[in-house]
Amino acid sequence: MTNKLFFAAALLAALCGQAEAASLIADGAWNAFDVDNSVSNSGNLEWIDLDNNALSFDFTLTESAYLKVVDAGFAGDRFNVYDNGVLLDQTSAVANTYPGSIGLNFDTAYASDIFSKGLFLLSAGSHSITGLLSQSALDNSNLPINATVGAVSLTAVPLPAAAWLYLTGTALMGFISRCRKANSLEQAS
Repeated sequence: MTNKLFFAAALLAALCGQAEAASLIADGAWNAFDVDNSVSNSGNLEWIDLDNNALSFDFTLTESAYLKVVDAGFAGDRFNVYDNGVLLDQTSAVANTYPGSIGLNFDTAYASDIFSKGLFLLSAGSHSITGLLSQSALDNSNLPINATVGAVSLTAVPLPAAAWLYLTGTALMGFISRCRKANSLEQAS
């Protein structure tokens, strides 16, 4: 099994040698990609950009962040997601519902149980996210379509310290307000 993973990672690294790099920031915005082996410059099933070149999302994190991956083409697709050539995992398995598609509505696709999705926690450091269509939706003849649209999104992990700071500040404001109100009532009587 380890040899298969190593081979898949090596194959993907070779495919992505001519990859176009897109920057990704932790703002929660969706960044689209395509998969279509009939137009891909390599003829394979990796994520591609609008110029049909292999696509990687490259970025450096100073703190942990969540990477979301979603398919919004035809339900039934599934992706292998890689970070620096190492398999993170596959997106969720879903039933084939061809020809149902929601196009580019990635928020709806991610909220749905119909489309494949994945959530990955990334640590601080440099990342190069790539993907490969590992399972394709099937057409009416039960043949793989091997073409879809998907997206990735990066969101910073909320810091627990920030939540405690907010709660402490709110409690302190309430205490000060209560003290002022008590002082006002004492002075009035």
